Order: sequence, then C-alpha cells, then structure tokens
Amino acid sequence: MSRTASVSRATKETSIKVTLNLDGTGEYNVSTGIGFLDHMLEQLSRHSLIDLQLTAKGDLHIDAHHTTEDSGIAIGEAFAKALGDRKGITRYGDALIPMDETLTRVAIDISGRPYLVWKSGFSQPRLGEMDTELFKEWFAAFAGSAGITLHIETLYGVNNHHIVESCFKGLARALRTAVAIDPRKADAIPSTKGTLGGV
Repeated sequence: MSRTASVSRATKETSIKVTLNLDGTGEYNVSTGIGFLDHMLEQLSRHSLIDLQLTAKGDLHIDAHHTTEDSGIAIGEAFAKALGDRKGITRYGDALIPMDETLTRVAIDISGRPYLVWKSGFSQPRLGEMDTELFKEWFAAFAGSAGITLHIETLYGVNNHHIVESCFKGLARALRTAVAIDPRKADAIPSTKGTLGGV
C-alpha cells in the first residue's frame, strides 16, 4: 500500500503544492520564500523520514502569516490523505528533544480529533524574516488539518532558534513513531470504535 498524497491549495493569498510520502527516507525539496520556515520544514522531513516536496507562493509583501499558516494546512491535508483509514498505524508518538540548553517534549495522537496544546515561548519577536508568533500558528494549522492531537512543551531553553527547532524535530520524531505500521495489528484500526475518522 502506497502512503503518498498530493495536495494543491490556492487562495487569493497563497498558492501551495505539497507531495509527501509517509514511508520515505526524509528527502525534501521545500520552497516557501521564508528562509527560516524552509529550514524548519526540512528538519521535519529529515527527522520524520517523511519525504516532502512543497512549493509555496504567498503575499510575502504583506508578511509571512498567510504563507506560514497555509503551508501548515496543506501539509496537514496531505498527511491526512496519505494516512487513509489509518489502519495498522501505531497512532501515538512522543519525543523528548534536547538542543544544547533547550529541552522540548512533544506528544501526538493521530486521533481524528484536532487539538493543540502549546507551551512554548520566545524572547525575541523575529527569527530571520519570520515573526516568532507564527510558529504556534503553523503547528495549529497542521494539527487542525491533519486531524491530530498535538502537545508541545518547551521544558526549558534560552536560545530562540534552539527552542523552535526542538519543537519541529520533536514533532518529526513523534510522527515517525505514530505513523509506523504495527506488525501485530497491521490489519486493524487502532481504536475500540473501529474508526479514526478524518477531520
């Protein structure tokens, strides 16, 4: 079974194309026009082993908000589409990611019930050309369209780059675990309800 999907999303604010493969090797080709966001999405692909191709063109002459949020939505939609009925997946995943002085904990449930708990913050308003407040927006958009419950908590940290990168790497490692097929129940949906509906 091929767990791949492509999504195109076009609005008056952005035009985005995404292709991903849940059973990849972490190969990526990402271009959003926002250097720091590209760097984070490359980390997401590399550490989740999800192949990711993404091109986004947005209204960056205004700011990075629409491109950031819509890229999260589009990747989440492709993720949910690639999962299909979620049969055989491990479903839950978590990671504890250190980056020098920073430690971040991420836990997910591919539940079909989108929810974000965000307990992370930044001491400066921008990283590169990106407003730091937009990182929460990306995770909220991804969780919402992917249909996952996502908890992110930075336990401690000082360097803003390390904080946000540990959040993306934590999501990556948690996804890597959660989307893996459990060979003991590869033919079953991991829920007593018998379904893990999409969003």
